[in-house]
Amino acid sequence: MMLSIWLVEDEAYIADSLIYMLEKNHYQVRWFERGELMLKALSTSQPNLMILDVGLPDIIGFELAKQVLLKYDIPIIFLTARDDEIDRIIGLEIGADDYIVKPFSLREVLARIKTVLRRFHKQSPPIANIALGPFMLNEEGSVIYYYNERLSLTRYEYSLLKTMIKAPNRIFSRKQLLDIVWQDNLSSMERTVDTHIKTIRQKLTMVYSADEQPIQTHHGLGYSLKID
Repeated sequence: MMLSIWLVEDEAYIADSLIYMLEKNHYQVRWFERGELMLKALSTSQPNLMILDVGLPDIIGFELAKQVLLKYDIPIIFLTARDDEIDRIIGLEIGADDYIVKPFSLREVLARIKTVLRRFHKQSPPIANIALGPFMLNEEGSVIYYYNERLSLTRYEYSLLKTMIKAPNRIFSRKQLLDIVWQDNLSSMERTVDTHIKTIRQKLTMVYSADEQPIQTHHGLGYSLKID
């Protein structure tokens, strides 16, 4: 079965080259010149991956990705003409899987797409639920419960918390968490880990008292999940 890729790009000459390359490599491509048109199409079907231009005329690509990821678990790659570090950080913190700066090599884009799809669709054999203190991890369903309440986690938040649940009290450096959760995404940065940890803590606090903070910060070292 051909995998589907949606491209949201307002520059026709860029879109044409990407579409030609992707179709030549046996992907099914759907092109949108505007972000709002893509959002409407999502109500009836979803792709295997999205490529979003950051500088769209009707909606900023970052905001578009936020709206997509609120409802759907779809891997996203950003395209942008801006090479500022802060833009890369924002894109990855939103939950995107990669960030490619224009001008780019078509071979590089294809390699990045294959890497993201391979990482996203990698399946592990189902295992039994893991109960650990107030946490319960259901890997088969990709769900984590905290004090019997299901946590609403993004894909990366889930992977970070799962990693720590499976190794309680172990201190993970930011680099280790990047390698485990983001794997071979070389554009990811250590600040991305800090931002995701912060949002996980906020979600835990919404379930139970703020006085209890199971995710511990070890200055200069990293993070651990404290389980007594």
